[in-house]
Amino acid sequence: MTASTGLAALIDPFTPFAAPFLGRPLLLLVALAVAAGTVGMLVHLRRLEFSTDGLTHAVFPGLAIGAAAGGTAGLLPGAIGAALTAAIVLALLSRRGQPRDTAVAIVLTTFFSFGVVLVSIGGGSSGSLSDFFFGRLLTITWSSLGVAVALVAVAVALVVATGRQQLFAAFDAAGARRAGLPVLALEMVGTVAIALVVVAASASVGTLLALAVVIVPAAAARALTRSLPGAIAVSMLFGALTGWMGLWIVVQLAELGVDAAPGATVALTMVLAYLVALGVGALRGSALRRSAQRGRAPRIRPRQSAVR
Repeated sequence: MTASTGLAALIDPFTPFAAPFLGRPLLLLVALAVAAGTVGMLVHLRRLEFSTDGLTHAVFPGLAIGAAAGGTAGLLPGAIGAALTAAIVLALLSRRGQPRDTAVAIVLTTFFSFGVVLVSIGGGSSGSLSDFFFGRLLTITWSSLGVAVALVAVAVALVVATGRQQLFAAFDAAGARRAGLPVLALEMVGTVAIALVVVAASASVGTLLALAVVIVPAAAARALTRSLPGAIAVSMLFGALTGWMGLWIVVQLAELGVDAAPGATVALTMVLAYLVALGVGALRGSALRRSAQRGRAPRIRPRQSAVR
């Protein structure tokens, strides 16, 4: 292989994804990008980042039960059951007068501790649990991809169907209650949607990194634009592009003999792109402020000499 051929292979961003073991993860990351623009935007607007973090840890007992009951095949059903249960408990606790952060801490501690006890008693399938925690992006099968995409589709449908009410409750919860909206039901629907996306992301980047896939694209979009429709579009594009770039970086590192964790590489790519978006947003905001200040500057009229 000549030097020019090697360089072309190194920088080619498209050909590697013709392989199924790279095409399937890319499809899943694109689906998660759609979730980032809808469910992730709901998380950002309602400031539910800590709740989402709690849900990523609350799936642990479901993983333990699923591994004990059905091995690797039981992980996803167990995670779904635990995530939905945690979502409902979290919504109920927060509506019973508990501050949201307190409710999240209670749910996180209870569910995670219960999972640790289950694993210590039953042993569990440590390899399968490790895969679910840290991701198995390049080994996703077509069946696993179908389940994950179905979870994302349900979550996106829940948010889209209640979108107007969710936005009303996000910006004015008291006004939503006075208007007669079912705020508790809306909170449950939103939290269930978040839980479904967390489980779907866990199949690729792992539960410990699912937070990045759900939250970072929406945060980057809000740094770049203040328009909600624009932020939704930018968030989806950001998630898809950074997912693709992260996988491409994994391929290039493999060409160089470096075996990098795919899920963590994708998450780090998203975070680095988010930092770039923050910088671009700050520069643009500074330029807009300077322009506005120049527009408001008083015009000083030249003094006219007195006619004697």
